[in-house]
Amino acid sequence: MSDQYDVAILGAGSAGYACALRSAQLGLSVALVDEGPLGGTCLHRGCIPTKSWLHAAKARQAVISAPAFGIGAELGEVDARAIQDYATTVVAQLHKGLSGLIASRGIEVINARGALSSDQRGPGIDVDGSVLRARAVVVATGAEPITLGLAVDGIRILDSWQALQLTTLPERAVIVGGGVIGVEFASMWNDLGVQVTLVEATASLLPTEEPDLSKVILSELRKRGVEIQLSTSISSARATDDGVRIDLNNDVIEADVVLVAAGRRPMLEGIGLEDTGVERAGTHIAVDDVLHTTARGVYAAGDVVAGPQLAHRGYAHGLFLGEHIAQLQGKHSQRPVLGADSSIARITYSHPQLASVGLTTEQARAEGEIEVADYPLRGNGRALMSRTPGERETGLVRVIRRSGGEIVGVHVVGDDVSELIAEGALLVGWGATPEDLRDIIHPHPTLSEALAEANLSLAGSPLHMRS
Repeated sequence: MSDQYDVAILGAGSAGYACALRSAQLGLSVALVDEGPLGGTCLHRGCIPTKSWLHAAKARQAVISAPAFGIGAELGEVDARAIQDYATTVVAQLHKGLSGLIASRGIEVINARGALSSDQRGPGIDVDGSVLRARAVVVATGAEPITLGLAVDGIRILDSWQALQLTTLPERAVIVGGGVIGVEFASMWNDLGVQVTLVEATASLLPTEEPDLSKVILSELRKRGVEIQLSTSISSARATDDGVRIDLNNDVIEADVVLVAAGRRPMLEGIGLEDTGVERAGTHIAVDDVLHTTARGVYAAGDVVAGPQLAHRGYAHGLFLGEHIAQLQGKHSQRPVLGADSSIARITYSHPQLASVGLTTEQARAEGEIEVADYPLRGNGRALMSRTPGERETGLVRVIRRSGGEIVGVHVVGDDVSELIAEGALLVGWGATPEDLRDIIHPHPTLSEALAEANLSLAGSPLHMRS
């Protein structure tokens, strides 16, 4: 183990490994320290396994609806262990590829618990009493589930990772939290045949999204049989011999399991922040506009920095820091630009999906005059052919522009609309106007046409919308 690197990174999740890869690509010597596997929470305990389970749930719904399309199909039992094996296979393939990529870049991986260390010689990472010295250190330790003080036991009272480890699905489940994680699990478990009650302390699901689009998710989940209690908080949950008893502010309910999905908080305990002069900003690490902390030569990236907790935000932070550190050390000629959080797309992979980027209508109006165009997906051929015959299409595409100016927000709800939001991020990130998009031909029949239609309306030349 070398004791001198150009950059040493604490945490091998999305932000950490992205920083390692870009730094090494630019010619820096890199050490990557994590007691867990490469890829961190997103790859092993969050994004990838969760979306694999969601895809399995979608497959079950496809079987249920197949006769409506003229396809004979018979629904069998849900094999949770087989779904888990499928998810594990996806994770393993991605982990193998990532491990090979890290090795090919000459990055030294130290599979151990590390903590920040700093003295007159500069910053470093302490690993079992041996300090890895580096010209720059990056903290990218990620986040962990918030448990609300409940006695999470992995059997009856679960966090999201433990819920993905179940080999037998519960008959009845209570989910605490109506944010992204809670809504995704409610949708997934419901599609897999679980009786779900979703409890949210605020007055709406997905409270940071467009209110009327969040209401589409609320309505669709309720229509499918999910019981949703809003403005309801949990005071206790106690495991019993055959389930769990949940005390709410207005009720007592029982279930087989309760999933605590109240969000995540930065993993900062025991990593030496206080000893090295790294200050906190609330529950996060305080950073400046280049992600530098209050300690010389120490940076922070990903979920430990206040803002949306998204893997792709972690990638962006990691790539930026790789280039920023390389530029400071004379290995990169260009000064990188850190993307704004407001231009990062957000997706809830429920059924239906909700995705957004940029400002909400309320946020945009607070900054001045705006124009808004909505295009209902009931007018989109691809959306209609994807719906089960007889089901009403409730999806919507919304584009927000400054009056006469650039696009500042794109919001979509509907089946498979997550694939639209990358174009939305491009429009918002580049400050494009609807007129810029007007002459771009979108293929037919695709969901992307709905985004084009909303832009055509804002550009004053609607095709399949009334003027």
